[in-house]
Amino acid sequence: MQRIDEKRLETDLGYRFGYLAEFMGFGAGDIAAIHEAAPHLAPLVPGLVDAVYDKLFHYDATKRHFVPRQSGYEGTVPENVESLSQQHEMIEFRKQHLGRYLTSLVTRTYDDKMVAYLDFVGKIHTPKAGSRDLDVPLVQMNALMGFVSDALTATILNLGLPRDAEVRTLRAFNKLLWIQNDLITRHYQAA
Repeated sequence: MQRIDEKRLETDLGYRFGYLAEFMGFGAGDIAAIHEAAPHLAPLVPGLVDAVYDKLFHYDATKRHFVPRQSGYEGTVPENVESLSQQHEMIEFRKQHLGRYLTSLVTRTYDDKMVAYLDFVGKIHTPKAGSRDLDVPLVQMNALMGFVSDALTATILNLGLPRDAEVRTLRAFNKLLWIQNDLITRHYQAA
């Protein structure tokens, strides 16, 4: 039986990622499947981003989190939820961030920098990083991750990949998104 230092899981990001990856069986083959899907998925990122924002703007509980200024954005902020449109320059700024995130999933090397980036994705949605005014509840993050997971699944199923590549790609993304979800959830735990 392998011994796991449970306290270290909470303090050492690389150790945590390694444990999660090993436990779920996320390895080199999965990363290769994700990278092999890049030529098919990367061109579809803008459509995925638009689908995510259409969904987020459909509910006041998610749309309201787009009113506060995002870290790094210097332009005007919307007055309120009602006046906020997807054409607002701050939403365009945020869409660019989501597009880079989705592209990173399929193109970047899964090294310590990528693990830190995945962790930061979780942290930036809380007051612990970025804007102190941005505090997206965990239920909304879980809803978002579920939607993204389903959208990626539907997209992969419609790529027309050979069946074995399709299965490998779906399984790889499923594991990756569970790891991402853990790296989001950890920032919602009480200190």
